[in-house]
Parts: sequence; structure tokens; C-alpha cells
Amino acid sequence: MQAGCGFYAGYPITPQNELTAYMSVRMAEEKRVFIQAESEISAINMVYGASAAGARAMTSSSSPGISLKQEGISYIAGARLPAVIVNIMRAGPGLGNIWPSQSDYFQATKGGGHGDYRLIVLAPSSVQEAFDVTLKGFDLADKYRMPVMILGDGLLGQMMEPLQITKSQIQKVTVDKPWALTGCKSRESNITKSFYLVEGQLEKANLELQKNYKIIQAKEQLWEELFLDDAKLVLVAYGTMARIAKGVVKVLRQKGFKIGLIRPITLWPFPQKVFSKMALSSKKREVLVVEMSYGQMIEDVKLALNCKYNTEFLGRAGGGVPSEEEITKKALSMIKRKK
Repeated sequence: MQAGCGFYAGYPITPQNELTAYMSVRMAEEKRVFIQAESEISAINMVYGASAAGARAMTSSSSPGISLKQEGISYIAGARLPAVIVNIMRAGPGLGNIWPSQSDYFQATKGGGHGDYRLIVLAPSSVQEAFDVTLKGFDLADKYRMPVMILGDGLLGQMMEPLQITKSQIQKVTVDKPWALTGCKSRESNITKSFYLVEGQLEKANLELQKNYKIIQAKEQLWEELFLDDAKLVLVAYGTMARIAKGVVKVLRQKGFKIGLIRPITLWPFPQKVFSKMALSSKKREVLVVEMSYGQMIEDVKLALNCKYNTEFLGRAGGGVPSEEEITKKALSMIKRKK
């Protein structure tokens, strides 16, 4: 609402129904458009149309619902349209259950639909950050004319925490969209499409996308780092898992262990810069990646480090959440083995 969302279309699915229920009331109060669509497929294509007409548009769902939206997301990316998509991940594969998970990482960061496209993927770890990155997500979507995904999980989706909103965050949003389909009186017609039949046109469109993505990779990497200067063991985690990992770092630091943390905030573009900097160091380190999955982000971590450091994994899925005790046990085993 504070970001100026003018159109929301969604379909109920746990554990993100509170978002849809809230928007159904607030959008009406602000005389904006809310639609409970007949399906996830309808919802994403309504967002496609609203975005093409110049609206700040969004949808939200959870894992299997996001799977149904993939074709529409690919269309939006191919048509160079901005949109915000919220995925509050639940356990899978298949219908799974309603418990938290992080097993949609591949789907979000590698492009779950067809074609060579990307999403900007923002992974908040608190209610405050979820608010902050959503504001940023709408701005990035408009700036680069592409879909942005806010990737949370069932824990964050059901969490209650204090929220502070600053005056600078509630200013009126005005965005110039000269490409929008607003009628063509007094100007040339605008055309929005992802369908090209003339030989060479689609390749040209793809090259424009890749040019855009290179700019984003250079400018939009976000991360948080703790105690990297002297860390001999570095934990890597995002979202809710990073909160739990921080607890481990705090306790082991107090006990004298040199342990640090990298928390990617942008999952795409992946924060290559911080890992490259670490890989250039002459210090001997080990890396432990912790996820609510059976190993997805770890692939990007290894690539970013050019496989320089021994990189191990701790993960659970199907609704299982690695605990501080499990992470501590694994971290200590790596530290003692290194000695």
C-alpha cells in the first residue's frame, strides 16, 4: 500500500492468506483494485494486463500456487513489464504441507518458467525487512521493467514483530511509464508483447534482456555480513534461517570461536561481490551453508567462491527447520576437525 500498489490479484493458499485478506480490505478503502481471481493462472495474467496498462501491480501466493504462475511470469518478463510477486514458501514437492520451507530457491533464482529470463529476488529475514524490501521491490520492478519476487517462508509469513515506518517511506509515489498502454491519442501506439515471428527479432529481444540483467548484477547486489575479517568458519544462510544462524554465531563468538556469517538479501543477483572478496583472501576458511531445503543455494555459494574453500551443508525440508543446536553441532565438528 505504501509503495503505491494500484492493482492486486490473488487466490487463497496457506500460509499467505493473511496478505490476501488484508489487501481485500485496504485496497477497497483506498479505492484501488483488488480481485480474488478464479485461479493462480488467472491472477498472474491479470497482473500482466494491469502492468501493461501502467499500474503498479502485484500478486502473492505460496509454492504450488507460484508453480501455476510460471508461464505468466515468463510472459511478463518477456514483455519487459514490472510486477511484484510474493512467494511465502511452504513445504513440497507437490502439494506438500503448510509448514515453512526454502525449497523454491531454484524456481525463483533460475527462472521457473520457459526462456532465458531472470527475476530480481529479495529475501527478507524479518517483518521490518519484508516491509522495506517490498518498497524497494516496486521501485526496482519499475526501474528495470521486470518482475521482482519477494521470497519469504511460512515462518516469516505468520510472524508478528514491531514495524517502524519512517516519513520518507510514505511519500506519494509517481512513476513515469511512457511505454504503458494508456491509449494512443496524440502519440505513437505502444505495443507490449513477448511473441516475435520475424527471424532475428526474438534473439534481439533476448539480448536486450541480457544487457539489462548485466546492469542489475553490477548494481543491485545486497547482503549482510558479520565478523568476516577474522572468521575461520563462515555460515551462509538467508531469510528465516539467517536469524537462527545469527544466534549460533553470537553464542560461539562469546565462547571464543572465530565464526562469521554472510546473509544474501538479493538471491538474484546473487551477492557475488562479498564471496569474491572472501575468495581473494589468503586466509584459510571453511564454509557451512544452512537452508530449509536439501541443498539449493549451496550451488551458487560454491560457484561464487570458485570452489576455493571446503563448503559443507546442513539442511532439512518437508517442514523441518534446522535448530541452533543442530547448526552448532555441525559448526563445532567442522572447527574441531580443522584443528
